Amino acid sequence: MKAHARLTACFDGTRTVLRELRSMAPLTLFPRRGRGPTAVVHLVNSATSPLGGDDLLLTVRVGPGASLRLSGVAATLALPGLHGESSLSTVDVEVAEGGSLEYLPEPTVITSRARHEAVFRASLAADAYLHTREVLVLGRAGEHPGSLTSTQDVVRAGMPVLRQTLSIGSGLDGSLAVLAGRRVLASDLVVGGPELPAASGEWWSRTPLAAGGTLTTSLAPDAVMALAPLAG
Repeated sequence: MKAHARLTACFDGTRTVLRELRSMAPLTLFPRRGRGPTAVVHLVNSATSPLGGDDLLLTVRVGPGASLRLSGVAATLALPGLHGESSLSTVDVEVAEGGSLEYLPEPTVITSRARHEAVFRASLAADAYLHTREVLVLGRAGEHPGSLTSTQDVVRAGMPVLRQTLSIGSGLDGSLAVLAGRRVLASDLVVGGPELPAASGEWWSRTPLAAGGTLTTSLAPDAVMALAPLAG
């Protein structure tokens, strides 16, 4: 299955309005009424996805001065294809001058035998704000995970902020030698917000990025514990 959903948010002088809202199953976008200046949209998987062989693309454009919060409502299950095919999901983001985007999907669960690639690309203006979060769960309870490759490529004013690729999900990744037996890895990226100093605790760390922004990562046995350090 191939699907391309699009979302465009613009500032009309008093609040953010959605100029384009185009869903394509399984990527379904639900706007939520709000009274503040920020537009709120929920992203729902309206069909079982991503399934091996799927190629899913979500395009998000935030215009000058606009503010958008895009969040998930349920975990994403990466499932194997009938003949072992891999799946791909891409989120392509642009945030213009003075724009703000919060992209906060729910966790991605890498089920047994799945082969999934997730790509997040963002191009930001110099004074744009971005907050995005990724939570990866290695298999359902009692299940050996499949494999996932996650790439984050964030550029602000033409300068790279974060470019990293993470491959997890083999039997070794869940071992004591690599992830200390923990099955949830979470990361939280903020660009354009207050500068925070480096910090760390038990199984989590916060790192200021050279080009601006802060990356916080945590490792835990479940999603609730993984998200706790990110909330601060």
